[in-house]
Amino acid sequence: MHEQTTGALRRDAVGLREVLFQSVTAMAPAAAVAASIPAGAAFAGGSLPLAVLIALVACLFTASCVAELARELPTAGSVATYAARGLHPAVGFLVGWGYVFVEMLIPPLLLLQLGFTAAGTLHEQWSSYPADLWWPWSLAGAGVIAVAGSSGIRASARFGTVLGVFEIVVFLVFAVLLIGKAGSANTLSVFGTSHTADGYAGISGVFAGSVYTVLAFAGFEAAAPLAEETRDPRRTMRRAVLGAALGIGLFYVITTYAMTVYFGPDRFAKFGTSGEASWDGVARASFGLLWVLVFLAVVNSTIANANACANVSTRTAFALARIRVLPRLLATLHPRHRSPVAGIALQSVLAVGVTLGLGLGYDPVTAFLLLATVIVTVVVGVYIVVNVACAGYFLRAGRSAVKPLRHLLFPVLGTAAFVPALLTAAGLPVFDFVTELTAPVSYAGPIVGAWMAAGVVVLMLLMRRHPERIAETARVHLDADDPADHRQDGTVPS
Repeated sequence: MHEQTTGALRRDAVGLREVLFQSVTAMAPAAAVAASIPAGAAFAGGSLPLAVLIALVACLFTASCVAELARELPTAGSVATYAARGLHPAVGFLVGWGYVFVEMLIPPLLLLQLGFTAAGTLHEQWSSYPADLWWPWSLAGAGVIAVAGSSGIRASARFGTVLGVFEIVVFLVFAVLLIGKAGSANTLSVFGTSHTADGYAGISGVFAGSVYTVLAFAGFEAAAPLAEETRDPRRTMRRAVLGAALGIGLFYVITTYAMTVYFGPDRFAKFGTSGEASWDGVARASFGLLWVLVFLAVVNSTIANANACANVSTRTAFALARIRVLPRLLATLHPRHRSPVAGIALQSVLAVGVTLGLGLGYDPVTAFLLLATVIVTVVVGVYIVVNVACAGYFLRAGRSAVKPLRHLLFPVLGTAAFVPALLTAAGLPVFDFVTELTAPVSYAGPIVGAWMAAGVVVLMLLMRRHPERIAETARVHLDADDPADHRQDGTVPS
């Protein structure tokens, strides 16, 4: 057991294709197109493609910051190490504490969506199927994710690649069909401000829509925790993070444009996630059995997303456990696959427990909204900290290492883009388009606050008794294993 817990993850197990789709599937493109991005239609209306395009540009600023840090600091600790090196090890610990927490909640979030999506669709198709019989589908999904994770990162990443390709191809084919059927209704006016929803005229409607759309980009950084298992990580991580953000962003623009011109820009404010005015509804009404592929792509997306985020949570937990700021057991590795088996087991148990506990205690949709609010609030907060850490890291490295555009301007613009998204996710009515949260979804704030307060207590205890462990959050283990690499002091080669 000692040899397993002190060992390294499996080196050179995956390449660019696998880690690219690790980020792609963590963004859940099919689920985002069908169930997340339409939330912006209530504000941007038929100008939603412009809102998506603006959100893409805004997210690329933060993606660039993550990519720059991932190139310089290839580590399973990812965002925790970035914050530790760019700001302070104590900040790195708190970022890791929050990030592991919410990444472990993402699989149950997706299992809930899998359950109510499958049950609702089957009930709609065959009324004899109980609409509330959702949990068997969630348990089946949990089993698939557990098997994929326990088979090692190579099998898990390749599984995610296959799922990611399927959902993207299905929605791109559907988009092409929509554009073709729209015919003369195709128009670039949807990239202007003339089709916004009533009450949100002009750029204000587009801005509101883009804030909700920004949340669909969460997950682009998910490749970073696989750095220690990736071939040529300094080069590969940067390409994967930026490639996923840009590629899926353009996918969002194309698919949103297609549905907008087909459905009608001036009617698009009423477009949503269910019923006739939805992706599923349009597919059923106009494209026959194509709706089955759309349904399967969304189901596929939930499983792929859960699989990717399980990889993120277990690798980040491993990184913090090996320096003993989390229980050492979470650093236990499988003797052959070199995957964090204890973390995978904990993730599986937590996924099932949270899914059934909240889903049966409330209902799966309410449980989904509660978890989504907790997750997005913390993840967006982490993005803001990473933006600041990017500037801090390169400024500390010396003037010659600083590139003003990438290391100073982009962090500022990325932070500015995600602050409104953070306020929206938390339900703080700073803007008139933000909906104030009601119970039990409003419990998300206290849950996040309690968890982070517990993290502060743990941090204070560790700083008093084992300050060297907190300092270790800044360590890049790949660098430590390479005597020719001298980046442990935080400098950046020119």
